[in-house]
Amino acid sequence: KRMNYPDNLKYSKDHEWVRVEGEEAYVGITAFAQAELGDIVFVDVDTEGESLGQDEVFGSVEAVKTVSDLYLPVAGEIIEFNEALEDSPEAVNDDPYGEGWMVKIKMSDITQLDDLMDSDTYQAMLG
Repeated sequence: KRMNYPDNLKYSKDHEWVRVEGEEAYVGITAFAQAELGDIVFVDVDTEGESLGQDEVFGSVEAVKTVSDLYLPVAGEIIEFNEALEDSPEAVNDDPYGEGWMVKIKMSDITQLDDLMDSDTYQAMLG
């Protein structure tokens, strides 16, 4: 089926997405990323309460065959981890932009959003 890349999100080269809500933002992985990983069995985020720079690792996602680092697309403080993923990591596969969000952050430099791609540019990168 055709992959979905919502227009209201920003995308990183590492296949994370950002949904901005004021000074805060939600972050997760894209439909492409979850499909490449396959069935996700564990999302490991132990950076809650920490302030991280752009492109720093904020956690990892474990699939049946592989583990992949998660990179923060914009600098900020990790203010919330989606704890529902502890019981239902498959939400990342089923609904990567909704129930499968990973962290909520307080952005420290919103100008970094300009470094990210819009939906069309991201899809062009994927080819």
